[in-house]
Formats: sequence, C-alpha cells, structure tokens
Amino acid sequence: MAADDLTAPLGQNRPSKRRFALPIGLPHLLTGALSLPVVVFIAWAMIADDPLGGEPMAMVPANPRPESGAGAKEARPGGSPTVADKTRPNRYDGPTPGEPSPEPELPAGSKTVNIIDGSSGKRQQVVIPNTPDDRPAAFEERLTEPSRHGPLPRISQDGVRPADAFAKPAKIPAGNPDAPRIAIVVEGLGISATNTGDALKRLPGPVTLAFMPYGGDIERQITIARGGGHEVLLQIPMEPFDYPDNDAGPQTLLTSLSPEQNLDRLHWAMSRFRGYVGIANYMGARFTAAEPALGPVMRDAGKRGLIYLDDGTSARSVTSQIAGGANMPFAKANIVLDAVPTPAEIDNALAKLESIARERGVAVGVANALPASIDRIAHWAKAAAGRGIVLVPVSAVASKPKST
Repeated sequence: MAADDLTAPLGQNRPSKRRFALPIGLPHLLTGALSLPVVVFIAWAMIADDPLGGEPMAMVPANPRPESGAGAKEARPGGSPTVADKTRPNRYDGPTPGEPSPEPELPAGSKTVNIIDGSSGKRQQVVIPNTPDDRPAAFEERLTEPSRHGPLPRISQDGVRPADAFAKPAKIPAGNPDAPRIAIVVEGLGISATNTGDALKRLPGPVTLAFMPYGGDIERQITIARGGGHEVLLQIPMEPFDYPDNDAGPQTLLTSLSPEQNLDRLHWAMSRFRGYVGIANYMGARFTAAEPALGPVMRDAGKRGLIYLDDGTSARSVTSQIAGGANMPFAKANIVLDAVPTPAEIDNALAKLESIARERGVAVGVANALPASIDRIAHWAKAAAGRGIVLVPVSAVASKPKST
C-alpha cells in the first residue's frame, strides 16, 4: 500500500469510470416505435396498387346478357322473353359452374321484414308480397297534406278518400251473398312489441288492427299489418270520466281545451303514421259524451275522408249523431270480447257475437291486444267460415247513419 493511500482524502484522486450513455434518449425511442406502423402504412399505400384505398369490397359473380342483335335471343325460363326482360340491362342468369348458388330472388315489389319474438328472442324473416292495393308512395302522397306535425290524411284532388284507398276487400262467398258478416277490431297495438308481433303473426287479414300513436316502431308495424291484408285504424286518446287519475297518455283530447287545441292534438296523432282507414276512440267516456268538444274533432276527420269506430264502451257517447250530421262513415262495436279477459269468457263473447250477426246480418266486436284475446280470436277465425260466418274488415260494415 502506498503512503499516499493512507494520507489522501477518501474518494479523491481515484481514476473516474466513464458511464455508457445511449446516443438517443428513451423518449425518442418510444416515439419512433409508435410512429413505425404509420410509416409502414404510408409506404404501403404509395407502393400498393389499390385504387379503393382499402375500402371494404365484395366480389359478386355477374353474367351480363349478350348484346341484342340479329339472331340474339333471351327468354325467361319456360317461356318467351318479356318486355321487362328486354329492357333489363344486366340480368343475372345464375352462377357459373363451381360458384355458390345465390339467394333466391324475391318477387318484384315484395318486402322483407324481420319479426323478433319478445319472449325467446328468435328472429323470423317474413316476405311481404306485392298486392294489387299495395300503392306506390306517389299515390299515398296524393292522400296527404303537410302540417307542422307531419303529413295528415286528406281527400285527394280527384275525390279519392283514404277510407276507400286503404280499405281491404271483403271476401263474400259467391254462393252465400247474405252470409252473416262479422268485423273484429283488435285495439291497443303498437305499445307492446311482443303482443303486437303476436297479433301480426297469428291474426288473419280480415281482422282490423287499431294502433296507438305512441309506438316507437309503429311505421314498420303498419307496413307489416297492411302487407298482411289488415285494415288499420288510428286510436285517438280521449278524456275518460276519471281523468287525470286514469290518463289516456300524452296529447289526450280534453273537454277543458278549446276546439283549436284539441284539433292540434288530433293532428299530432294523425301524423304518426299513414295508411289508416279511420280513427277510433281510446278511452274517452267523458269526451265522447260532450258534443261541443267532440264535434269539431269528428267533423275534421270526416272532411279528411276517414271513418269513425266507436268501441261501444260508453252509453253516453254521441258519436253516432255527430257522424250522421257530418255524413261520416260510422261503425259501433256491439260487444267487447275481452271485458272479462279469460279464455272461457272470450269464447262465450265470440259465440254471442255470432248470434248477433245471425240475427242482424252484421256485428262488430272489439278486443284488446292481450295474449288470451289474440289466441282465442285466432282459433275462432279458423272455424268461422265452416259455420257460415264471413269475417270482414271494419270498412265493410261502416255505414252512414241518418242524422238525429
């Protein structure tokens, strides 16, 4: 040990060890690592031959038809060529050998909708065919007028009434033109998706469906209903005697409001959807008993070419008198089929409705969109024709009563 080691201060005069330092700092390394994918993508975009810039693409087989010319022929399977075939620029004639078969082509004008079972979640795709009275949108535009709420029904300039334009034909047996006729109206649709879907799936076309104006999916449901052969009614919420303890919902027509206010609320409800033949009351025992409040509402609906259905629940209703004075097509229910909503009582009510129809020739029944009601009406309808009963839409039984 050298003497200097004993006398020198600790830590002094020792040779320093040089630490290794990276030429680039850690933040620069992180920045470079994060920007590397961007640089690679830009380089690929500049070099790769991709005119769509990476947009999603689908490859579809196409067999363009040969150009028409001398001796060129094109015929539909099993028949001669049609005008539609000759004017179609690129008709698909099927896959080439080795290609997968395409999905079947839907009939022209048909629609496809998905019905979801609310209890099981099962999806069912339903094809709605194009029917003779499935009018184009331009036709329906003639039957509407604008308002601050949306399109409202009206009689077209050439005199076509919505009640006639959207009516479904009554199928009367040729061999029994005087058969008893029954119209059944199922009300309260559009609120419960499960019950509405059940009614659309199970009830036959002649059953009339009445929708509330509050449904969130109401336009699609109306499309399915009309495509299934159903006539459609719009239910108007009206004031009951125990209002507001029993509330018909937003925009309820009230006896305490002015005629202008009630008409504004009526127009709000009318603008929710299109394609209905008329209106019906929802609740409204007090409102339908008050002519000063009800009169302007019914007269406005009558001028728009609509019918009125009274559900028959109020003995004080003056709807018949007002409809007669306005020369408005009118129908009134003879019986509420599910006043007691049990299967046995609904069956009894349907039997009573048959008796009324046999006695008077025509009868009208109403029911709520309850599972038991839908089930019993569906079963009854299957056997009604075998008993000589004709099920008809509500427009077929609406009459123009004399003014009283």
